[in-house]
Amino acid sequence: MAVTKEQVLAALEGVVSPQGIPLPTTGTLSEVVAGDGKVFFSITVDAADVKDWEPVRKRAEEIVRALPGVRSALVALTAERKAGAPSARPPPQRAKGAPPRGESIQGVPGVDAIIAVASGKGGVGKSTTAVNLALGLSALGLKVGILDADIYGPSLPKLLAITERPQTIGGTRLKPITRYGLTVMSIGFLIDEETPMIWRGPMVISALTQMLREVEWGTLDVMVVDMPPGTGDAQLTMAQQVPLRGAVIVSTPQDLALIDARRGVSMFKRVNVPVLGVVENMSYFLCPHCGTRSDIFGHGGARHEAQRLGVPFLGEIPLHMTIREKSDAGLPVVATEPDGPHAQIYRDIAGKVREQLKGASAGRAAPKIVIEA
Repeated sequence: MAVTKEQVLAALEGVVSPQGIPLPTTGTLSEVVAGDGKVFFSITVDAADVKDWEPVRKRAEEIVRALPGVRSALVALTAERKAGAPSARPPPQRAKGAPPRGESIQGVPGVDAIIAVASGKGGVGKSTTAVNLALGLSALGLKVGILDADIYGPSLPKLLAITERPQTIGGTRLKPITRYGLTVMSIGFLIDEETPMIWRGPMVISALTQMLREVEWGTLDVMVVDMPPGTGDAQLTMAQQVPLRGAVIVSTPQDLALIDARRGVSMFKRVNVPVLGVVENMSYFLCPHCGTRSDIFGHGGARHEAQRLGVPFLGEIPLHMTIREKSDAGLPVVATEPDGPHAQIYRDIAGKVREQLKGASAGRAAPKIVIEA
């Protein structure tokens, strides 16, 4: 029998706040989402009290996971600063043009390099590119994992035809799913396909952090992170909490997409993440019947933009029925048609990314929000 919201709240009566108050009566709980054996909620506290509340979050998660009928649970601890409250540590000031100051970022144990695949806007084929890039790197002999960081619109369950749920290890950590030789994790594995993720930014950040730190990733040469579109909380969280070795920007050739791709390149440069290169997706269309080429979205715009911005151009991927059909079926072309022309394109891009990684710095400092003098 599936667990209900009422059962979860009743169980949480046994969890007390640092002040000794039962958790459901503290006013810190978000709406509890419970159904089909999965439970999600957040605890929102003042930023100054986070350390005191972390044991409460862990205890709440343990209690919920132990309930009959619960297969997975995610409890996020989010922090908000009270209006008018001073910052615990004022941001450092620096003169205009001075290099940013920061501290070393802790990596993910066992993972040698982490790269982000990003786009300034949605609908440019970023997730399809991320999956086939990961498979291309794997085809080069690397041990590769892929993390779906798009909390609001996870794509990996569909692109890799994954329907099973991750197992837990010791009741506290998740075991990722393996597909086509890739180690895979997505919030989409824990929720139903039609369930909306109505979460505020702090809960998204907490979920991302948990998928990075509380998953048994094992030993990986490269972790590919499929980022959500845009330049918001998720991107900044990854830049601040993970030693990204670089970012791959995906764009279509059209001017509208290139404007947003430009923002993506600028954002990663601002937070000191090397841009490994730009990929032009849906670069051209070849008619499968007559072989006529059509530049539906224009052509060459991403290459020109990469040259203008001084970053590598990694390659062109055509708009083709095979790529679309295989992606929708969860049968990515690099894995299922390895001898085809499209798989070769992705492998060529993967080879260029690997070469770029050899020159990327592994010891990056965490970016800080600074006040320009």
